[in-house]
Amino acid sequence: MRSLLNLLVKKILDRNYRKLNYALEHPHEMQAKWFKSNLSAATNTTIGKKYDFKSLRNSTSYSGLPVHDYEDLRPMIEEMMKGRADVLWRGVVNWYSKSSGTTGGRSKYIPIPKENLKLCHNKGSTDVLSMLYREDPQIDLFKRNNLIMGGSLENYKYSRQTKIGDISAVMLYNMPFLARIVLTPDIPTALLDDWEEKINKIANITKDEDVSFFGGVPTWSIVLFDRILEITGKKNMLEVWPNARAYAHGGVGFDPYILRFRELFPSDDFIYQEVYNASEGFFAAQGDFSEKGMYLLVDNGIYYEFAPMTPAGPDLDNTVPLEGVNTRQNYSIIISSNGGLWRYMPGDIVSFLSTNPYKITVAGRTKQYINAFGEEVMIGNTDRAIALTAKHFGVEIVDYTVAPIYIEKGKKGAHQWLIEFVHKPADLDHFSQYLDDQLRKLNSDYDAKRSHDLALNKIQLSAIPSGTFHKWMESKGKVGGQNKVPRLSNDRKYIEEILTFIGSLTAK
Repeated sequence: MRSLLNLLVKKILDRNYRKLNYALEHPHEMQAKWFKSNLSAATNTTIGKKYDFKSLRNSTSYSGLPVHDYEDLRPMIEEMMKGRADVLWRGVVNWYSKSSGTTGGRSKYIPIPKENLKLCHNKGSTDVLSMLYREDPQIDLFKRNNLIMGGSLENYKYSRQTKIGDISAVMLYNMPFLARIVLTPDIPTALLDDWEEKINKIANITKDEDVSFFGGVPTWSIVLFDRILEITGKKNMLEVWPNARAYAHGGVGFDPYILRFRELFPSDDFIYQEVYNASEGFFAAQGDFSEKGMYLLVDNGIYYEFAPMTPAGPDLDNTVPLEGVNTRQNYSIIISSNGGLWRYMPGDIVSFLSTNPYKITVAGRTKQYINAFGEEVMIGNTDRAIALTAKHFGVEIVDYTVAPIYIEKGKKGAHQWLIEFVHKPADLDHFSQYLDDQLRKLNSDYDAKRSHDLALNKIQLSAIPSGTFHKWMESKGKVGGQNKVPRLSNDRKYIEEILTFIGSLTAK
């Protein structure tokens, strides 16, 4: 039965890959299609009438509309969640992806119309599998089980028809039939809202199963694997799942975790596939496994624009369509989608590794960076620096956060790092110096500010107690796959909160 299913799926994925490849070779044609299709679908909505979508004929006229962030759209989304039709997208939208990004501010609820679920998120998942099977035709994922670490769902308090949850939970609940056949664990277990109970149940269910592919946020995946190894007494996960072949990861930078994953899955043939599936859309996926970078998915219900990044933030007066980007510039991504988001800025910064085909990497967040001293440090810099340092010292980290120490009279500025280690390095000062050196190598602006300690002193690093980040996030009600420790902040709000929280724990 599984062999026949795998054969059927391979044929489906092969056909999908041919369509995907055509789209990658004709990106501007695909973008023109979605520009026209999305505007046409929303012509009679509230926002379509407000901006007269019917009169917009090309990207030049469309670029005159304002760029939106979530707060601009929040009132209309709240009306949609109560059951109002034809607001940002045609008809009534019953599904919403809950996203907080970092721990600040109120939660965001991103509309997921049925068209967006099918033609963007589910299509993106199909593209991911198509690329995997193209890379290794013998991977045979549908002969075995596939594990997805998801979040949970809840009913909206003002409407019983409205369901909310993180994007992984929405996709799991609405998973296509063929994918459900090989899914582990069962949907109710996968959607449990108590993460401790969920981890224990998934560990006990999957420890005796034949799992070949899994996906999820690295931090929660590692927690699960450690629990499975504790239960089974095995040395690594390949002793538990000998046919495990691939892992799709996204949501946070993977560099700090790669050492641990290679210990868990000690095989040169194991595939790590980066994906860029946000609440707002499935934007990109890695298809060339010989190098870093993800193909921008140009035929997934999204029309893209890009705002060049400056030290002051995104330059919204000089946005460009896809054909206007280059490889020498960081951009804030702007989307118009079949999810009802119009000239919407999710807050991610991307850079293009190539423009033929269009391959991107996520450089950071518009609100997660440090530029207090003109150093323009992005999260990609810090992820890479700490990964190299951890590897050099043979240590593992749980997570980290960084904030500026502002220049005061008689004192130079610096970056303050709080790191939670699995096992702390023997010489923390040496670790700190090496980390600072790596960051200087990776970021020329930071290196310039550090030159001879003229503007910035070297980083100030503290190792915080085990479990601190999880307890802090839990205290804020921010536990789950879509909630992440803010790794970089251009002010001291989060780091002062964490330091105060540590002090309160110590005082007990």
